[in-house]
Order: sequence, then structure tokens, then C-alpha cells
Amino acid sequence: MSPVSMNLLPMRTAGVDLAAENKGTALAVIEWTDREARLEQLTLEVGDVEITEAAAGVAKIGIDCAFGWPDEFVAFVADHSDLSRAHTPDGRMEWRRTLAYRETDRQVRETLGRWPLSVSTDRIGLTAMRCAGLLGRLTASGLLVDRSGRDGVVVEVYPGATLRLWEWEIRGYRSDPEVRGRLVAQMQRDTPWLDLGAHTELMVTSTDAFDAVVAALAARAAALGRYEPPPPEHQARAEREGWIVLPSCRLDELLSADS
Repeated sequence: MSPVSMNLLPMRTAGVDLAAENKGTALAVIEWTDREARLEQLTLEVGDVEITEAAAGVAKIGIDCAFGWPDEFVAFVADHSDLSRAHTPDGRMEWRRTLAYRETDRQVRETLGRWPLSVSTDRIGLTAMRCAGLLGRLTASGLLVDRSGRDGVVVEVYPGATLRLWEWEIRGYRSDPEVRGRLVAQMQRDTPWLDLGAHTELMVTSTDAFDAVVAALAARAAALGRYEPPPPEHQARAEREGWIVLPSCRLDELLSADS
């Protein structure tokens, strides 16, 4: 793992709540010092160019989207397209789950007791297609993109899982602004050092904006090295499939750079 050197403070982290189109995509940028943090940007309807420009100026950028597809799913599709061969897929539920979920999804299930959405069987596949193009653009811009999150600027994040790890009551937060309002108020109480500025109203009215801020907070955990990286036996798979950063610290511990 290559956590950012702490003598580089102040640092910035960014978070992206990615959608299949610019509509529904939000970008948050947080500046961190050893005494405070400030939400300096929160923007809706963001395009790939804006995300690429933001990534160039931060220590880590967390993107809420699957970075790849399950190895088994990729192999199945490639095999299924070869009409010269006989195909005898298993078809049962256990086999289908190997196609539906990545290794990092299984890790989330083990940690939190629930499955993330499947990138190969749910509608988030459309967003993942956009993400694949975005990762390519980030690479072309000169940034190191490591889908496993061990190196480079980009990490895969999951705001809902991050909030559950922090033991926040988030039921209904994506659909109910009142729930988001309570969560924003809780965030302000728990982290008096985090200045949300004039962006609090947008975090309440827009689920995308709220999740982008949480993604930027998760990116800070990645920058500090406070998350569980892929185990060695899954590293190569994570470099293909992606790996979700699950913070191993509380929200109120993100300001401190001390180990």
C-alpha cells in the first residue's frame, strides 16, 4: 500500500457519485490540514473532463462505481460467444452468484451482511461502462490507475457501506431528504472540524451530492491507509475486478494523520 506522505498536508481528496450520464453525477472536493477540513467544491451534473481535472489535483479520488466485472462473468460471456463449442453452463443459483459478484462484493457481504448491487446483473452495469471509459481517460491523462486501490490516485468506494461501518442509521437516506438532513446534522455534530460551508442544503436536497461527500471522506481513509486492502491471494483479481475501500477508522478519526 502507498498511503500519501503526511508531510504533504494540506491535501485534497475528492469523491464522485457516478451515474451513467452527467445528470445524476456529483463531484465533491475536500481540503484537509492537520487541524481542519473544508468542503471546497460540491458540483452536480459533472462530466468526465471535470472529473479528470479534479483527479489531477488530489491525493485520492473515490469513485462510487464498480471498476470491473467478475472474472467468472467475463469468462462466461467470452465462452458463450464461441458458437463452435458446446456450452453446458451450470445454471444453478450458486453458479450464477459467481458470475454476479466480484471478490470485493463477497468481502462486503462478509463484513456487513448484505450484498452490493451486482455489476453484471443490475442496472449499475450501464454506469460501470461509463466508469471503464473514465478510468481509461484518467490513465491517458497521465495518472496511475490501479483498480485494486493499492497504488495511484483512484479508489473504488461505496458510500452506503461506509456509513454502515460508521454505524449510522441510514435507512431511507437515498430517497428521503429528511433522513439526509438528520445525517448532515449528525456529521456536523460528530466532526466540528469539518466545514461544509454553503453546501449543506445541497447535501440535503441531492442524494448524489450527499454520496459524493461521503465518497471524498472514504477517499481520505484510503489516503491515510486506513482501510483493508485486498489480501495477497486476491490482489491480481482485484486489479481486474476492482476493490471497494471500506474505511477501518471512524469518521472522527479522519482528521488525524497519526497512525
